[in-house]
Amino acid sequence: MASKFETSIDFRNPIWNRDTWARIQGDLNPENERIGYAAGEILGVKPGEAAKPLCGYEVFLATRLIPQEDGNYRRLNKEVIFYTDLNPDPGSRRMIDKWTNPWTDEEVDVVHVANDPFNYTISDTLILAPEDFPTDGSPPKMRKIPLMFPWRQVGDKLMLSTDMHLCYPNSLQPDKWPRESSGPLAQVSEMMRYWIDVADVENPDLTSIAYQGTWSRITPWLPWMLMGMEPGHCVYLGLMAGGPSNSRDIVPQHVQDFANDRYPGMLSSPTEDYGPSISSLEYYAKNQTPAPVKD
Repeated sequence: MASKFETSIDFRNPIWNRDTWARIQGDLNPENERIGYAAGEILGVKPGEAAKPLCGYEVFLATRLIPQEDGNYRRLNKEVIFYTDLNPDPGSRRMIDKWTNPWTDEEVDVVHVANDPFNYTISDTLILAPEDFPTDGSPPKMRKIPLMFPWRQVGDKLMLSTDMHLCYPNSLQPDKWPRESSGPLAQVSEMMRYWIDVADVENPDLTSIAYQGTWSRITPWLPWMLMGMEPGHCVYLGLMAGGPSNSRDIVPQHVQDFANDRYPGMLSSPTEDYGPSISSLEYYAKNQTPAPVKD
């Protein structure tokens, strides 16, 4: 069962930040699993042009938290990104296997993402910062910083922003992946916004906390778009929410059906800490082969 956790709101207390973040991300009871869900659109941004909607996306994460002896939590996680059409009714969007590049008119194969696992430790210290990822391939510096998030309280709500801006060696190097690679380095940013109830945070009976929010992401062109090092990038814009423990109802049924058909087991969180954890670019490099170079 879950251990005792901090419920008294104290923005400058790393333990309170850790425990509240863990309750948002998962469930402190290791017997329970939690599903997070996000959906939205991906925009293409090229110099000198208005942003262009390229496709939609459906995301879910299946998460289990394992308490550690030091009071931290190991976050065991599976996650998917499924790409969809741009049906004007978002509820009617369906996953796609082919996509036509609006700049080249080339039809390409869509490569969905199914990361199993993507694990990390939720700690009272923040050990990852942009400068911790050297661009020369050397090990991260792993500086330890007390965990304190930029919370804001508005009435009976807490609002949380979590931003991460990274630049690291690309798993798809251009010499091997000339049509898929955006270049030697991958520049990726993720910006998430959470809204939660103060009453939920202060409730000692809740080992997980419901949330609603937004998910934004800036990435190079997706490798399957075969844009190579063409100037520009992708922007993900969408809504997200955390569902109740041990329920999959937050994920639309057609997304569940697609996952069960193509990627069985992804709707269930890990029960053991296995690895290694890989990024979506590493997943692509592991499972795909370079596209033929066009004449």
